[in-house]
Amino acid sequence: MVAPFSVSPVLAINLFDLFMQVDHVGQAISLLLGVFSIIAWAVMWGKHRELKELGRLNHRFEASLRKETSILQQPDAVRHQRAIPYADLFADAVEAYWRAAAIGKEKGDDSPRARLEHAENAIQRALARQSLRYESSMIFLASIVSGAPFMGLFGTVWGVMTAFSAISVSKGGATIADLAPGVTAALFTTIMGLVVAIPSVFGYNYLLGTSKRLITELENFASSLADRIELESK
Repeated sequence: MVAPFSVSPVLAINLFDLFMQVDHVGQAISLLLGVFSIIAWAVMWGKHRELKELGRLNHRFEASLRKETSILQQPDAVRHQRAIPYADLFADAVEAYWRAAAIGKEKGDDSPRARLEHAENAIQRALARQSLRYESSMIFLASIVSGAPFMGLFGTVWGVMTAFSAISVSKGGATIADLAPGVTAALFTTIMGLVVAIPSVFGYNYLLGTSKRLITELENFASSLADRIELESK
């Protein structure tokens, strides 16, 4: 006869009951780790959506730019789409090109080479600015990834100290009831630290790889943009 299905005692543990058994320090650490977990998930989800949307907008802008025979004569509506990283590079480059042309004409020393140099410098500045945009929030997420295990470890050490303290003050020998709060605090905060750190490290590595890929694509676009401006300026 097949034994009836039963729930493992480990799975049947009530986390709230465990939390209530932990001392105030352990509870404070656990709550802080819980807040960090919520923030980390919000940052990862928001960053994922942002990078995905920026990639889509970049590809659409690049496709539309390929269809143009002359990129230096684009209307203001195209040049001023600053929310799109590719458009931001394009706008800075075109504006710098024509600004150098205007200054050169005023001084009587207008040359295609000077225009191109100003456009390339503008592209490099915009490239650095957009790279920082891609990498925003990553430092905060990396801090959670590296800090959560240490906070959990602090809770572990605190729980062990509490358990040893219970042993030292016990006259007739420490019982399980005396050791339970300290051991529970040690294990509970360790689990909370891992619950925060493990998803965060996977999310951080994924987002870091995505941002690096987008930055590489941005650099390639900047190079091709400089080439097209150079060809049209001749």
